[in-house]
Amino acid sequence: MNTKQLATVAMALALALGAAACNSDSLTNLNRDPNNPTDAPPGPLFTSAVNVAVSRWLGTYDFGQVENLVQHIAETNYPSDDLYQTFTSATSTQGSFDAPYPAELESMRKVIAKGDALGQPGLSGPATVFQTWSFDYITDSFGDIPYSDALKGDTAGGSRAPIYDTQQSIYAGFFAALDQAVSSMQNDPAGDPGLGSADPIYNGHLDQWIRFANSLHARYALRLVNVDPATASAELQAALSPSAGGVIGSNDDNAQLAWPGDGVSNNPWANNLLARDDRRMSRTLMDSLVVLNDPRLTVFAQPVGDSSVFPNGYGGMPNGLPQDSAVKWYNAASRPGLIFYPGGTPYGTFGTSAGLKTPSYLMTYAEMMFIKAEAAERSLGGLTPGEAATDYYTAITASMNQWGVTDAVAINAYLARPQVAYKGGVDGLKQIAWQKWIALFTDGGQAWSEWRRTCVPLLRPGPGAILNYVPRRFLYSTTEASVNAANLNAAIARQGPDNNATRIYWDSNPTAAPTYTAGCN
Repeated sequence: MNTKQLATVAMALALALGAAACNSDSLTNLNRDPNNPTDAPPGPLFTSAVNVAVSRWLGTYDFGQVENLVQHIAETNYPSDDLYQTFTSATSTQGSFDAPYPAELESMRKVIAKGDALGQPGLSGPATVFQTWSFDYITDSFGDIPYSDALKGDTAGGSRAPIYDTQQSIYAGFFAALDQAVSSMQNDPAGDPGLGSADPIYNGHLDQWIRFANSLHARYALRLVNVDPATASAELQAALSPSAGGVIGSNDDNAQLAWPGDGVSNNPWANNLLARDDRRMSRTLMDSLVVLNDPRLTVFAQPVGDSSVFPNGYGGMPNGLPQDSAVKWYNAASRPGLIFYPGGTPYGTFGTSAGLKTPSYLMTYAEMMFIKAEAAERSLGGLTPGEAATDYYTAITASMNQWGVTDAVAINAYLARPQVAYKGGVDGLKQIAWQKWIALFTDGGQAWSEWRRTCVPLLRPGPGAILNYVPRRFLYSTTEASVNAANLNAAIARQGPDNNATRIYWDSNPTAAPTYTAGCN
């Protein structure tokens, strides 16, 4: 470089530095990494957080773990979940504790903050509802967790070692958060652009987010019924109040993620089945479907490969078999339905690429109607027993329709079967719980919570299980023992031993359930 060029460069640098001296933002911008922005746009942040969370709670956590606990699914080649080996190891389940906080929960916190700062409930409302939905899986798996003090490590006065809230206070926080979100969305100012197409669940329609929020409110209210029936009834009544804006009222209102199936965002069950073929239907669920000729049978399951055990073509394998016994069911038990398979897997050509697009259901009309049926039978939330039968039948029909079963003759024949026709009283409550357990197929987390609350169906560990009971909670993360030991130990001292038998708050009074059966764990 010659002297003239050096002089030109020096002059340019001087001008740049002079401009920077007049504008401090320019100097700051020199230190910003454009590939790692500190202020992401709320729309893409929301979309990404939804995809991550749904893939977790209705994917790896669900299909990989808790569907085995509730005996919807069993395992042939690698039965560690079926044998409860996974659940007795904190390192195996710690991902369900460690991962959500810095991922979807933190992302939704930022969207909420952005919405509040801009005065846009179209951002903050859905983010609050979705964050609550995700928080629930964590507390229902572990019990007391960081909640009110969480996600504040980078804020003034925040702590990187958050306290653990009691689950009782966490649920109170859920009700308050959902109420606030509903109120803000009901008063959404004109001109709020909201999320629009960045919302993969409701495409930015706040009326549906309000119904989803109220339905979650009802779900969490009923969960408390064995330990605090007065609060359960009051919160149910608040959720069902017309002034709240309604609950999920049809399958069109279902909170669901319709996956693009583009190889990047796929149904998480189908993603799992791309690489393995050891998941089979549990005999516990299949017996319920086969014996009653449930029209959902051919949707939920495939015919067996070897019909020598089940000549009618469909059947499940027992849960909790030792590996040498479990592998014998590889061809003898039904696989999950074709709609969950991506096609062209290394293990065959089950399903088609349409399986990658099968929706994941966060909450459905069927579940909402089962909640109303139980509340009515128990005279909770302002409902009366006279409403229970209609809500029960509506719930079963909604579940059928949700999965593509629309043959009215077949549905009505099923509803008329003596085991299904509504009986009322405690028998009716058992029917509601049983049918709800079936309808929650693909949402094992909620099915697990409902089983713990109702003791329906009466699940038993398999013969090879290393525990003599079905786990009632996960062990706390080993990471927390390293970075937040004082608060973790305080939670354990308050809640009970950190093992799979300790009951979390709303599961601490099981005999209060009318459906409780002696010997239920």
